[in-house]
Amino acid sequence: MADFIFWMIWVLIVATAGLVAFGNNLIHSVFALMGTFLGVAGIYIFLNADFLAVTQIVVYVGGILVLLVFGIMLTNKISTAQISQSSVQKGLGIIIVLAILVIILSAVLSHDWTGSIQPMNFTDTVAGIGKLLFTDYLILFEIASVLLLGALVGAATLARKEL
Repeated sequence: MADFIFWMIWVLIVATAGLVAFGNNLIHSVFALMGTFLGVAGIYIFLNADFLAVTQIVVYVGGILVLLVFGIMLTNKISTAQISQSSVQKGLGIIIVLAILVIILSAVLSHDWTGSIQPMNFTDTVAGIGKLLFTDYLILFEIASVLLLGALVGAATLARKEL
């Protein structure tokens, strides 16, 4: 059953990423991106990375997508917004994607994947990260939060209509 759920999450990620890349409607692309982010959180759950899964949902689904939706809603003429998909460099893009695919496949196929799987202890993951965030990395954490707040205020100011 776990294999079936994994492959369903994989299909969700690939299908929604395709909708993001090839969709013509901005709002539909944002909601498809939400499906992609939720699928990635599902993969983190399969990897027993509980903190990363929750962070993926809170930061990306809860924060970044809301910011994207606000940015879209604050722009003019949202009902007629279409994404242009014409590109003069499709051939070059396909060549680069195929080269990267060859590199990834050669790395995956040359690796010896048979090894001992040892159970990992993830009970202290969130507590350890929380302790580090509020002790050693507190200043950096606060700087990042002020930077994100400034970006949000700047985006709202740029998108605002002049009265």
